[in-house]
Amino acid sequence: MTEIRIADAARFLGVSDDTVRRWIEQGTLGSTRSATGQSVVDGLELARLLKERSVRPEDPARVASSARNRFVGLVTEVVSDTVMSQVELQCGPHRVVSLMSTEAVRDLGLEPGRVATAVVKSTDVVVETPGT
Repeated sequence: MTEIRIADAARFLGVSDDTVRRWIEQGTLGSTRSATGQSVVDGLELARLLKERSVRPEDPARVASSARNRFVGLVTEVVSDTVMSQVELQCGPHRVVSLMSTEAVRDLGLEPGRVATAVVKSTDVVVETPGT
């Protein structure tokens, strides 16, 4: 079992430590004691709760796609030169940065405040875990 501290669980869920403790008291989330006596939650149970409570904005593209990693957000910054552009989106708590042609930025009408969807193919995603 992966043990997650209450403070870290709260950060993952986007709520306060007190809310996590309240959910534990209500039985929404289980907890145990670590070897050092700290109250911790099971990582698998936390993952289940995260998935259950996640709210995804509707994808405005409404297209059929094989890509499952779609992040809807707002364009927060566009930095362009004559050939290339850097486009930054804020997708919930995640900052996504894409490099593309300036022509594509113009064609898509990308500018700060515009709703857009970042699509990430799984073959280009790096997954890391904390060192142990």
